[in-house]
Amino acid sequence: MVLSARTLKVSLEEGDTMFSHVMVGSNDIDRSKKFYDALFASLGGKPGTVDAKGRIIYAHNGGLLLVSKPIDGKGATHANGGTIGFAMSSPEQCKAWHDAGVAAGGKSIEDPPGVRSGGAFPMYLAYLRDPDGNKLCGLHRMPA
Repeated sequence: MVLSARTLKVSLEEGDTMFSHVMVGSNDIDRSKKFYDALFASLGGKPGTVDAKGRIIYAHNGGLLLVSKPIDGKGATHANGGTIGFAMSSPEQCKAWHDAGVAAGGKSIEDPPGVRSGGAFPMYLAYLRDPDGNKLCGLHRMPA
C-alpha cells in the first residue's frame, strides 16, 4: 500500500491507536526526570510520577511514556536508527518543546527546528537527544 497525505490524514483523524506505551532506558533516573519534566511542561503536561519500581511515568494526550533503568541490570543504550516522535499542536509548541529540552540537558541534533518537505505532506520538525542518547522528534503536520 502506498501512503499518501490523504490516507495518513484519514487514519489520524479516526483516532486509531497503535501503541500502548513507549519506554526508554536511562542510566540516571533523576537526570531523566528533570529532562522529561521540562519537555512535558512545554506541552502543558504534568511532571512524571515515579512508581514503586523506580520508573518515571508520563501520561499526556492519551499516550504513555515510561523511563526506566534496564531490567537486565546492564547499562541503558539508545537505539541506533530509532526515533520517538511527539505530536505537537503548532510549530511554536514544537520549537518551545525543543528549547525546553536543550535547556534541560538535551542536545539539538540534525537540522535546526523548521519546516521540512519531501514526504507525504510538509512537517515542522525538531530533533533532540535526551541525556541518555535517545533520539526524540517533535512533529507538527502542516496544512496541505
